[in-house]
Amino acid sequence: MELTTFWFAVIAFLWTGYFVLEGFDFGVGLLAPVLSRNEAERRQVLGTIGPVWDGNEVWLITAIGAMFAAFPAWYAGLLSGFYLPIALVLAGLIARGIGLEWRAKVHHPSGRAWCDLGILVGSALPAFLWGAVFATLLHDSAPAALVGGVFSLSLCVLHGAVFVALKTSGPVRTRARRTAMITSAVTLPAAVVALSNIPLAGTAVADWAAAPWLWACALTAMAALAAGTALTWRGRDGWAFTATASSIALGSAALFGALWPAPLPGLTVAEAASGPYTLGVLTWIGLVALPFVLGYQIWSYWVFRKRLVAVVT
Repeated sequence: MELTTFWFAVIAFLWTGYFVLEGFDFGVGLLAPVLSRNEAERRQVLGTIGPVWDGNEVWLITAIGAMFAAFPAWYAGLLSGFYLPIALVLAGLIARGIGLEWRAKVHHPSGRAWCDLGILVGSALPAFLWGAVFATLLHDSAPAALVGGVFSLSLCVLHGAVFVALKTSGPVRTRARRTAMITSAVTLPAAVVALSNIPLAGTAVADWAAAPWLWACALTAMAALAAGTALTWRGRDGWAFTATASSIALGSAALFGALWPAPLPGLTVAEAASGPYTLGVLTWIGLVALPFVLGYQIWSYWVFRKRLVAVVT
């Protein structure tokens, strides 16, 4: 495998990890006002992501850093071409981080309300805008951006609701399941429109033979999303979360497959790549560092695997 192909696959993997992990983070932030009825339940909902949200953001930092080092022209074109939405994404992430960090330190209700607003807006902006940005990369039209944004936003809400159901007990868990079922009424149709159009960006004709593996990823992602909804209805929270996470991963695989070999219009991977020496050094660094990062993430989720209960203080 050429190093350019290898690093494109690594970057696709890092973005996929970010979409899967931050996806439920955003969903939890959006759903906190909906799923909680008092301060104890609000802490219970936000506590599901408390130990992991900042670690999940590392995937974005690593993905952007890898793009800068391995494909500087792709990095420059993406960030400059989508300057405003990406600036809004960063503003949202900052607002969300401040809200999550300061909420437990603020004791006045008005202060907590401002933190809650920062969490809500800071979750909504990235959840919508990342979908809009990548949909525009594929189809370069306002309707495509809107569909992509609605799909990614609703998918994050569904993914977050399933995660809350997996990580909580009591009334919050019941509301999370109900919310997941309601959200699926928007997410499933949006998925059909958005995912079925991904393969068309990588081929000139809309048939199975032109891009079979892209179609396979897109269709399997839709099936996994439907399965996640059905499993939620049956109360199989762990399998439902696995299904929604798999749907995001498969959709991301189809997305980056459609972006290969031209991640930006008029710019191929070969043209965007750094020199062979730089890619070689990066490869050795990645092979050493990546297993430790993955190991730490797996360990942290294992440590905080138990369900949370609402504690009244």
